[in-house]
Amino acid sequence: MDAATLFEDGHHFAELAAELAKGFFCKPIEISFKQDQSPVTFADQSIEKQIRAAILEKYPDHSILGEEYGIDGSGQDNLWVIDPIDGTRSFLSGHPLFGFLLGYLEAGDPKLGIIGMPVLGEIYCGIKGAAATCNGAEIHVSTQTNLADAILYVNEGEKIYDAHPTVFAKLMQSGQTRRFAYDCYPHALLAAGHVDAVVDYDLKPYDFLALGPVVEGAGGIMTTWTGQKPDLTYEGPIISAATPELHAQLVDLLQLEC
Repeated sequence: MDAATLFEDGHHFAELAAELAKGFFCKPIEISFKQDQSPVTFADQSIEKQIRAAILEKYPDHSILGEEYGIDGSGQDNLWVIDPIDGTRSFLSGHPLFGFLLGYLEAGDPKLGIIGMPVLGEIYCGIKGAAATCNGAEIHVSTQTNLADAILYVNEGEKIYDAHPTVFAKLMQSGQTRRFAYDCYPHALLAAGHVDAVVDYDLKPYDFLALGPVVEGAGGIMTTWTGQKPDLTYEGPIISAATPELHAQLVDLLQLEC
């Protein structure tokens, strides 16, 4: 698919997801829990169903992987990856920083990433070979190269503390400004140049495959904690960094226990 089609499709699906999410937000809704005790709502399920239907209406021969309904389709040559509500706990608690994630891969190669922020009215778009945008305006990462001076966001901090206490202690000594966060928005803020580095934990493919094209399209780097490019088979921690220098410093720090 060409860049113009990817841009148009990505924004169309993100706008549809935003309209649906806002219709459910801050209203009573049925909640259930998965085996890992993560919550799922009728909103998650409804949004994914309707985005799947919209994709298949235009591309009936494409495959789809979604958080709520797994994979449909016969192959990965043309694969869409959906997280209908990235941050269901945020969504349930009235916190507006939940997102919608959409990725598109051709033969396993990420071509499109969308980070939609329904309540904020923001759509971050990354297309391979093109500059990343927010609501159509080009964005770029910061030029920060020194971790000691960086704005560092730590996602899922309590999980990192439980599993890697030495790494957590080092992170608490890193960066000029540190913030604890959750979900996809810190990676969007990094792509837009507001945040210099993000350390994230316990991600599935539908959590990160949309992030890479946005971060990389803005000039940044997104990898596993060991510095490898994550693919469809990967599950685990992720880092995003504005510059190669910051990325190298984070990889060194995170190898303490990994």
